[in-house]
Amino acid sequence: MSVLEVPPDSHPLLHVAAAVVLYLHIGAGTVSLLAGAAAFVVRKGSRRHRLAGNIFVVAMLIMSAIGAAVAPFLPTPERASVIAGVLTFYLVLSSWAAVKRKPGQIGAFDYGLLLTSMTVVGASAYLMSLAAQSATGTLDGQPAAAFVMFMIIGSLAAVGDLRLILRRGVSGAMRLARHLWRMTVAYFIAANALFLGQPQVFPDVLQRWLFVPGLLILGLLLYWLGHVGYGAYRRGRNPIKGSRPHAGR
Repeated sequence: MSVLEVPPDSHPLLHVAAAVVLYLHIGAGTVSLLAGAAAFVVRKGSRRHRLAGNIFVVAMLIMSAIGAAVAPFLPTPERASVIAGVLTFYLVLSSWAAVKRKPGQIGAFDYGLLLTSMTVVGASAYLMSLAAQSATGTLDGQPAAAFVMFMIIGSLAAVGDLRLILRRGVSGAMRLARHLWRMTVAYFIAANALFLGQPQVFPDVLQRWLFVPGLLILGLLLYWLGHVGYGAYRRGRNPIKGSRPHAGR
């Protein structure tokens, strides 16, 4: 596990600041994983769901921002962690905005989201090429294939951002799906950063099963996207009782 190292002869306040950043990052990550699990379990749309979601958003933004800012200054700079942190921050923020802003409302914020998602794709492609061209086929210890996931997620997000702008916003099932997949993928990235990125903190007997949480999260994502899509389909097939189409003249 890489940590931000401070020279022994540095000012005491610098040591304190480094410790605060480390424990704030770990604490926020722990809270976000617990709050995310709670948001999945409680009834959607309930007060408890909104509370768990708000806690999740704040904790994830803190955790991902610290991770992205500190990664370049580790003993071995981790550029993949910078991309992961920026992408996670972006996904959580755009997911939160999808349900907090009025349906059909767009502005400079949405153009900023599109710029961010496109930047993630471009930076991931560049870092992947650096890894592929290196003698070891890695970059900062990460294989070139590790950046493919960021490119795929960033591309899907960029397409969604562009569609939102062209349609002047989204509403209904599309709005809910935008919130759902972005928040869940951010949760997936954070969970894998712990379970697959730091396997040494778990007992040896559990290390062979650390891929399971990520698969479970993806399974939940597919279930809820299917649930939202099926609900929209049923509403389309069963219009509100009592409403009738107007006859043409």
